[in-house]
Formats: sequence, C-alpha cells, structure tokens
Amino acid sequence: MALVAQEIPKVGLVMETARLVRWLKKIGDSIVQGEPLLELETEKTVLTIEATVSGRLVQLLLAEDQEARVGDRIAWIECETGSNADTPARDQHSAPQSHASSSEPLADEPPNSVSQSFETPHAARVRSSPIARRVSAEHGLDLARIAGTGPRGRVQLQDVRRAVTAQAAPGANSSAAPAGQQLSGMRRAIARAMTLSNATIPQFTVTRAVDWTALQGARSEIGASLPAGARKLSVNDFLLQAVAGALLRFPAMNATFCGNPELPEARIVPASGAHIGLVVALEDGLLVPVLHGVENLGLAELARRRSECVERTLTHGLRREELEGATISISNLGIRGPDRFTALVNPPQSAILAVGRQRDRVVPGHGGIQVRPMSELSLSVDHRVADGRLASEFLTRLVEFLEGGEWRT
Repeated sequence: MALVAQEIPKVGLVMETARLVRWLKKIGDSIVQGEPLLELETEKTVLTIEATVSGRLVQLLLAEDQEARVGDRIAWIECETGSNADTPARDQHSAPQSHASSSEPLADEPPNSVSQSFETPHAARVRSSPIARRVSAEHGLDLARIAGTGPRGRVQLQDVRRAVTAQAAPGANSSAAPAGQQLSGMRRAIARAMTLSNATIPQFTVTRAVDWTALQGARSEIGASLPAGARKLSVNDFLLQAVAGALLRFPAMNATFCGNPELPEARIVPASGAHIGLVVALEDGLLVPVLHGVENLGLAELARRRSECVERTLTHGLRREELEGATISISNLGIRGPDRFTALVNPPQSAILAVGRQRDRVVPGHGGIQVRPMSELSLSVDHRVADGRLASEFLTRLVEFLEGGEWRT
C-alpha cells in the first residue's frame, strides 16, 4: 500500500489561494480517480476538485472554511501502488498553511487510524456564501453583525443587501466615506489577469463587419426542426461552431505561447482540438468557462452544453477542466453592448473575439441599397503566436462561415 497526497491544484495563471467549501467524501470512503472529492472557492468561483488517484481516504488536512495555497497538501489517499506516493510522517511541508483560521492542520501525524487531522474551525467564524463575503467586504460590513437567513444561520447575498440598504438609510451610523473601494476577490483576480495580459502579451487587433442575415434565417430554420425540449439556439452557438471551423482551417491560430522568448525553451504549443472560452458576466465580475472539442459538436449539442455551462458559471458550480485549455475566447456583450470594442487576450490564451451589438445598417447591394443586420467583429491576437496576415485570413474565414456556412446540426 502507498500514501498519495491530494494537493490544491492551480487553476489559471493568477490563482494563489483557495478556501475549502466542503468535503464530498469522508474518512474511510473508497474513491475513484476522477471522482469529485471536494469543493474549493477561488477568488472567482467555486470549483469541484476531483481525486487524483483511486484508493481510500485516510486523512484530511484541511477543514471547511480554511484557506490553503496552491500546491499545499490537503488530504492523504491510501492506494494499492503509486510511483508518486509519498509519506506524511514528519513532513514539515505536508500541511497547508491556514490563512483564515487559528486552527492548523496536524500534518505530521501519520494517518494510522481513520481520523480527521484538523481541528474544528474557530467557533466565531461566520457561515456565509462566497458572494455574501465578497459583497460585504466591498461595503465594509462585518458579517458577524448580519443575521443570516440561510441553513444553520448562513449569511446569504440577500442578507448582505438588506444590511447595505439599512446602512445607507437616513440616520444610520456612518463614518467618513473611504478614499476608495476595496477590491473583491474576483475583481482582484481579474486585475491580476488583465495586468498580466497587458504587460506580457504583445497583442494587436483586426476588425471586420459581419452580415447576420443568413445566420438569422438558419437559426430560425434549424431551431424549428429541433425536437421538443431541445435547448434554444443562440447566436453564440453559431459563433462557437464558426470559430471552431476557422481554427481547423488555420491551425496555427489554435496554439498558445509558453516560456520566455529570450530563452531557447520558449515554444508555441498547438492545441489538440477546438477548445473555446465564452465570457460570462457575473454580478461582481466575469468568468470564462471553456467548451472543449467544439469541432465535434453539432448546434443542438452545442446549445445544450453552452447553456448548462453558463448555468454552472452563474451558480458557481464549474468543474476545474471547464476553466482550462482554451486557445481563444468569445466576448459577446449582446444587444446592449457597444457597436465595437476591443477585448484583452485572456492569458494563457492567444486570441479573443469581441462581438459588437447587432444593428441595422444601410449597405450597397444588387445595384441599389439594402438594410442589413450587421455587427463589428474585433479579433485581438497574441503577436508571438500569429502575425497580421494570419489573423486577417482567420477573421475573413470566420466571417465567410457566419455569412454563408453549412451548419452542422
């Protein structure tokens, strides 16, 4: 038998710490590699983390609501064999360092018995949802002073909102307005990622207009032919399929840049399929979940997966793999968005497509003028991966596909 450590995985380039929401397994349970093991709250969302090996869970090193850093060990799994097996005995580095509780895991205690190795979190810790903690921090509220209406007194978003309203009411105790607003966890993560993008990715943008007339007709026709209960097709489903087709036509665009360009180890790494991110706006920021293998999906399946993925994003229920692996993202701000905008590449991806709002325009055609539903597409590209000519040809192919492509249903 061997002992293998379960560690805090790194999700994205800017993740540093995570908070344990709950264990999905208990001491003594048999687990299978790839099976959901725990839920972690990062600065942006709550993720389901899977077991790295199969075996039996023999020791937990992290309690609910405690924080740990990326790479910290949080549990020990007993398995039959494993070349990467390790031992927790007298290992000073096996315990994650708690950043939220005075209780520290007893990591140097070997798991000879079926027992948890952490102490109960401090009794004074307030049970609260991730979004409630973020919003309360933004408004400078003490969660301990907010009455929670959730299960076991858990403070929820609506409880914080009531407290915010009460604080702003006439006669409420207030001090001088702060000089600035404290960053929420999500806003801090976005700030890190975009600073990294702007500082390390030399990016340029190419723009073209697209006529949605043919796509609108195809959307109506294909949508009417789908079976009852199928997910409604959105413009994003067509965009996803079109981007996947363009990536297959120009595989050099379907890659990421890795390493320091000053060193010989720098590489352009091609992707194995069309893995595309979709920017989703949240109440306090945004997330970019990834749809994998889009080149193999018809529109009906794309609509189902896209819809379910967005729902998990909005409810903070994404899996780890749904935030990794994309080479390009789509940012569509919808009918309320601007006519045109430029988006920053989301590292480590190499491109992002910004879709301006659709509006009717007068265009020449067939010896006269016509009114057409049009949008501006702006493609921002990592110049280390592609040059202007390749990016322009990619965008041209994408527009051709959107204006008259053969859609796979």
